[in-house]
Amino acid sequence: MYNNANPNLSPKLGRYVVLGVLGLIIFFGGLAVAIPWYNVWSQEMEGKAEFAKAEHNRKIKIEEAKANLEAEKLNAQAEIERAKGAAEAIRIENGSLTPTYIQYLWVRQQSDLSNKTVIYVPTENNLPILEASRLETLGDK
Repeated sequence: MYNNANPNLSPKLGRYVVLGVLGLIIFFGGLAVAIPWYNVWSQEMEGKAEFAKAEHNRKIKIEEAKANLEAEKLNAQAEIERAKGAAEAIRIENGSLTPTYIQYLWVRQQSDLSNKTVIYVPTENNLPILEASRLETLGDK
């Protein structure tokens, strides 16, 4: 029952060595199965995270587009109201927009320029030149 081939190796120690080797084989075999499974699971989680991020970014873009649409609608309404005001002003003036009145409106508009430099060129009657393009077309004839 007792093996005398190696007197330093007791049967109890041999059993522990065999069990240890079997344990290591089972451990590394488990790792060989678990690591690929973990990699697949990890990639699946990364894919879900990327999908959620893309969905969130899409929702942000939709909300930004809605905000831009609302702003454009409000700008259009403001433009309509401005046009109504201009039409009413013309109606009050009986449709008589004279060149002098147009020049007055231009001068009045210049007061709204806050951070711009305007250079006035002296002309006849000290009025701004508003008809430069008309003069150019007359010169071509």
